[in-house]
Amino acid sequence: MSWDESGPPHPLAERRSGRSEQEPDRLPEVRELEALGWEPAPETYAWIFLPYVWPPAARTWIPDRGTRWAVETRLDGHGHVVEVECAPLAEPDLDLLEAEAAEIIAALGLPPRPRGRVWLLRPPGPFHSVEALLTHLSELARARGVDPLHPSPELLALTRTELAALADPS
Repeated sequence: MSWDESGPPHPLAERRSGRSEQEPDRLPEVRELEALGWEPAPETYAWIFLPYVWPPAARTWIPDRGTRWAVETRLDGHGHVVEVECAPLAEPDLDLLEAEAAEIIAALGLPPRPRGRVWLLRPPGPFHSVEALLTHLSELARARGVDPLHPSPELLALTRTELAALADPS
């Protein structure tokens, strides 16, 4: 298991450079990879460790050149939207989000993840999507008394074991 610290990004990423105003999951290279069967890894904290335990042949990454946006919505007295303002998240806010993720990863006993990557996954085994596999993992976790909504060493171990079994069907 690893974060593939020294591995290169997917070759499709080499065709793009510079910042983009699009969210990371909307980048053109992500869309190209989706057409090839890749899916962005979930961003939820419960599954933040997935790229680390995912089978190496079924994961890849691209440099994160996207922009995360803060959206502020103002409503009138009747609950109708009267104004929407979007602004890129400031660097301190991005650092705070990364620090929260790093804290969760460290609490799981994993090494720090490389910053600045958008992870993409392909589901191993009989699953048609990452979401279908996460549903399976969540059901398996609940059946074993593990909360699939919160990252924990138990969820990590269960996921690692199940993914290894799915990647090696022998």
